[in-house]
Amino acid sequence: MNRPLPLFALLLAVAASAQPGASPQRAAFYAGYDLDAEAALVEDLLSRMTLDEKLGQLTQYTGQWAVTGPAVPETGEDEIRAGRVGSFLNVYGADYTRRAQEVAVEESRLGIPLLIGYDVVHGFRTVFPVPLAETASWNLDAAEMAARIAAREAAASGINWTFAPMVDIARDGRWGRIVEGAGEDPFLGSRFAEARVRGFQGHTLPGLASDSTVVATAKHFAGYGFAEGGRDYNTTDFSERTLREVVLPPFYAAVEAGAQTLMSAFNEIGGVPATASEHLYGDILRDEWGFDGFVIADYTAVRELMWHGIAADSAEAGRRALSAGVDMSMVDGIYARNLPALVESGDLPMAVVDEAVRRVLRVKRRAGLFEDPYRYSDAEREARTLLADAHRAAARDVARQSVVLLKNDGDVLPLRRDLPTLAVIGALAADSTSAMGSWAGAGRWTETTPILPALRAALPNTDVRYAPGYPVVRGTFLEMVDLALSMDTSGHAEAVRLAAEADAVVLVLGEHRELTGEAASRASTELPGAQLELARRVIEAAGDTPVAVVLTNGRPLALADLDAIAPSILEVWHLGTEMGPAVADVLLGYHNPGGKLPVTFPAATGQEPIYYNRKRTGRPHDVPYASDKYVSRYLDVPVEPLYPFGHGLSYTTFAYAEPTLSATEIGIDGSVEVSVDVTNTGDRAGVEVVQLYVHDEERSTTPPVQELKGFERVELAPGETRTVTFTLAPDDLLFWGMDVPAWTVEPGWFTVMVGGSSLDAMSRTARFELTD
Repeated sequence: MNRPLPLFALLLAVAASAQPGASPQRAAFYAGYDLDAEAALVEDLLSRMTLDEKLGQLTQYTGQWAVTGPAVPETGEDEIRAGRVGSFLNVYGADYTRRAQEVAVEESRLGIPLLIGYDVVHGFRTVFPVPLAETASWNLDAAEMAARIAAREAAASGINWTFAPMVDIARDGRWGRIVEGAGEDPFLGSRFAEARVRGFQGHTLPGLASDSTVVATAKHFAGYGFAEGGRDYNTTDFSERTLREVVLPPFYAAVEAGAQTLMSAFNEIGGVPATASEHLYGDILRDEWGFDGFVIADYTAVRELMWHGIAADSAEAGRRALSAGVDMSMVDGIYARNLPALVESGDLPMAVVDEAVRRVLRVKRRAGLFEDPYRYSDAEREARTLLADAHRAAARDVARQSVVLLKNDGDVLPLRRDLPTLAVIGALAADSTSAMGSWAGAGRWTETTPILPALRAALPNTDVRYAPGYPVVRGTFLEMVDLALSMDTSGHAEAVRLAAEADAVVLVLGEHRELTGEAASRASTELPGAQLELARRVIEAAGDTPVAVVLTNGRPLALADLDAIAPSILEVWHLGTEMGPAVADVLLGYHNPGGKLPVTFPAATGQEPIYYNRKRTGRPHDVPYASDKYVSRYLDVPVEPLYPFGHGLSYTTFAYAEPTLSATEIGIDGSVEVSVDVTNTGDRAGVEVVQLYVHDEERSTTPPVQELKGFERVELAPGETRTVTFTLAPDDLLFWGMDVPAWTVEPGWFTVMVGGSSLDAMSRTARFELTD
């Protein structure tokens, strides 16, 4: 058995006594910020506040109108004047938010400004690709830029706080909210968490006080993505090791990047709802990580402690949540309404209330609200900022980078630009609302270009013919879901006729936006409704005519049956305002796709949850045994996914040499460089995402078969070769210790793998030894 090294190579958590700036990354974020002045302001206000005013700072209400009416109803203004409101959500617009701030600052006793929050998840008025799609770009600069533009637009409309990024790791495609995160991998998720936080807030704490940044929220803390059965809001059950090694790394990365707020999760951990978990908010977040911002409950999550069965009434729910470290309640009003009596009776110490108020006031000061509460409410700036031409251009660029070419047999793509006729089939091709995806901010479908009109604009000399093929989705929520899942085949005949007559076919399949996002779990991740049957009939009718299947969806789909018949499959997700032009650019070869999957695509829904960094088990299916029966497998479908994590093709081809190491042995203070030559062997320029994986060959706890430890986007001209080098140190090899609950590393042999996907990398390996 390997033995642990005498000293930890690195502790990801800071010491229990840590203060802001304890780690080098956090120190850089806080540089130039006056913590003493902040403390003086906060303590002065706290000393003058009544209990009602304190609890008011810990209370967030939802506005009744966002654009079409007053930001706050008149009764809400009375509550603000009385100091009983600290924040609003679902309110925006420069004039409306300015009025709310005027009431808070100029008409209340203490003049404390409001935090005004909104779900600016992947853009505000200019809608960028849904986060899962954006992660498929594997471009951190693009993600930071998208968040930066979203912050600029939101801030111009009076918003100073976003409930993003969502950094939940999700391994089950049935879960609708997988669309909001960065996928299944904690390393990739951590890098995108950092990029998005910096985009929203800036790179330094003083920068957060500008008029074009917003406070970021890492959500949902923690483990929400592990909902059993992929069913939203369902219970979860996972170990402390999984919590530490898989769930928490993106949250820690967000905190280190400067995220000032976190949002609680709806699920439980180890029998305790996250919204009441002293382990999460006390032991980990504040004691280990040194976090000094504040935590907000998710929508009615405090009240839901009663439904979880750990609180008899609202007062007990509020006491447990606040005592655990959830500083602000969202919309349910429990803190303001139910906690005064508990404080007066001594059942809730005033010190607990005071500490929560300190945290909220700190963030308001850091956002520059005490300096200038109106910096976020400028109607003239709002008018020139929203949907600016430069923002649309950026959205189109990010959208193109997010497209993943899953399959391209026979080089169907790119399509010819001189086609006499083109059949575009699929109602989603003309659906502006679905193009925006879930949580589309203040985006407007009338300003969004779907695929059909974009192709018509890009091919002015081509007769572009259209048939929806499956039902157009409209109506109430339930009506839309019924139509999106409908088995209606009445539109197939017209689609088949067009396919038989066309010179090429673009077949748009996938999910309407109502089938993805929050409260949109699906028991089946197959193509919804009768879409697979439509695909069979269209592809058969087309014969030798090129057919490009375009998938627009918000989750990994189970596509084995489609893959068996479709020569070309392009995954385009929900790409936002500029979806149509971006897809047209890729289909017609103006942009060479370079996206890679941030999630595993299963062959069948029954494989879910499926993820690349799995454990091997004692009876792996790919190791010979005396019997073929007693191994870990399915009898009816393969174990392997259809498309692995990191997969993505190009209109060119790339060749990898074998990786080389700068050393085959390193010590605890050493490092090893892993280098690989990558060559563009085709006739087009293209982008390849080179991926580095590591496997710990033996340790005291079972290791994953692979763990992503590095990636680099490389743009190569035809025939060009580039050497890509990664550096690995012992702190890249950590795992959660078994005997001592802390991050550690053990001496032994490690396998490195390099390639264009998690599967491809397994064929290209090298080994080094870590010694003590």
